[in-house]
Amino acid sequence: MDRISWHQYFMAQSHLLALRSTCTRLMVGATIVRDKRIIAGGYNGSISGGKHCADEGCYVIDNHCVRTIHAEMNALLQCSKFGVPTSGAEIYVTHFPCLNCCKAIIQAGIVKVYYAKAYKNHPYAEELFEQAGVIVEQVELEEMILDTQNHEKLAFTADLLGMLESSGLEEEKIKELREKANELYTSSS
Repeated sequence: MDRISWHQYFMAQSHLLALRSTCTRLMVGATIVRDKRIIAGGYNGSISGGKHCADEGCYVIDNHCVRTIHAEMNALLQCSKFGVPTSGAEIYVTHFPCLNCCKAIIQAGIVKVYYAKAYKNHPYAEELFEQAGVIVEQVELEEMILDTQNHEKLAFTADLLGMLESSGLEEEKIKELREKANELYTSSS
């Protein structure tokens, strides 16, 4: 049995945290890690006990929802609240950090940022990370590795497509089905 890589393990954790998001515009999760140990996690949502976008709608000013606290900030605040140092840590985020989160990440002493998806990557955020010596790397979540039966599903789908082809189904329809199967097995959420 192959073990999941550390990058995939922590990125999967961030995607799991994003499922707790109450933002209707974009679900984001962040995991702060030191020495291959999770020290904090956060997702974008409203203040504790406050109204949520999912319930009240987004409160948008200048094309930004001001109701939510970003996932990275929530994870950093969790460390602050419980006295957990972030200096020398790494952060795994489902989406590239915004400019404000970028600055907070740098000030918190985080040395590496791993993100799964580009999202309005601000050139100045990229410049600031570079100035501060923060390593930034894209690590997309390989969702198939999270499915313990992915090999069986792929083999079953290939067998079905082979049987349909052998039964004389028109070539164009087989091609369409193969493309749909490839799309389903390779897409990320």
